[in-house]
Amino acid sequence: MRIERREHRPVLFLLLAPLGAVAVALALSGVLLALAGAPVLDAYRRIALGAFGSRLAATETLTRAAPLILTGLAVAVAFRARIWNIGAEGQLYAGALVVAALGSGSGLLAGLPAPALIPALMLAGALAGALLLIGPLLLRLRFGVDEVVTTLLLNFVVILFVSMMIEGPLRDPMAFGWPQSVPVVSDAMLPKLLARSRLHFGLALAVGAAMLVHVVMSRTVFGLEVRAAGLNPGAARFAGVPLVRTLLLAALVSGGLAGLAGAVEVTGVRRYVTTDLSPGYGYSGIVVAMLANLQPLGAVAAALFAAAMFVGADSMSRALGVPSFIADVTVSLSLLAMLVALLLVNFRVRLR
Repeated sequence: MRIERREHRPVLFLLLAPLGAVAVALALSGVLLALAGAPVLDAYRRIALGAFGSRLAATETLTRAAPLILTGLAVAVAFRARIWNIGAEGQLYAGALVVAALGSGSGLLAGLPAPALIPALMLAGALAGALLLIGPLLLRLRFGVDEVVTTLLLNFVVILFVSMMIEGPLRDPMAFGWPQSVPVVSDAMLPKLLARSRLHFGLALAVGAAMLVHVVMSRTVFGLEVRAAGLNPGAARFAGVPLVRTLLLAALVSGGLAGLAGAVEVTGVRRYVTTDLSPGYGYSGIVVAMLANLQPLGAVAAALFAAAMFVGADSMSRALGVPSFIADVTVSLSLLAMLVALLLVNFRVRLR
């Protein structure tokens, strides 16, 4: 058996790879559901109904999809430039904490009117996430330190720092001992897209970010430089691409998108920061980016799938008595299946 790279990647393969990965993940998860004693088809029916079967379910799924789109975009941009950003979770928390600090009643930006306050907080959250990724990238460029390790470990450092802040300087005195930050002012909250729901303008912001990233990556010189730096850094440098500047800008965009996810979660849903603000949005963003084949617009559909699994699995779990962790298993299997699918897209297996 010999594995060789394909000279041309069939477009149909690229389109079918995510669908095949999801189908394989659902099939394998069905085996686990059967072993747990649940009727597989009924379980998937309940997941679909739990995610989209009512107005409440659909709005909750869309609300959950907003930060997943942003963290998926963050990972996609970084991976395109071959910056292995595993720290979107920490960057999300950094953005959320800065927004809580600046947007609370005693914050520096609290006195601004809502039309200026919300963009200022979004920018501050994005800047916090961006700066958190610059450090690991500089360590890589200067000393060759693997950013997989530094960005991953920074996740735990940031969450511990958040815990210290919400137990100390940013502690909410009205929380009756519950560890949470002071809330942002009401003018800082994102407007709702639908009345009597949690669906907020952050979803439109995330979709708009996906469209903007798509245009930048596919239609601008910077996007071409990012793709060149990711495909072959040596050749890109030889062709005149300013490699260091391109990587730094890509890191700023990637970390900024993850920080923006934290800002959106605080100003759109929670209003304050806790250590369980994110149920793993940063890590799930890796799955979203890979399912989307690092395509910005594909990240919207991939995030919607992941959000539907998380929301629908909770409903299915309550109905059938099956652990809701099946959603995490399915999303993780989707990543593994997508990696295999991409291998088959890029390489062919020949039998001697």
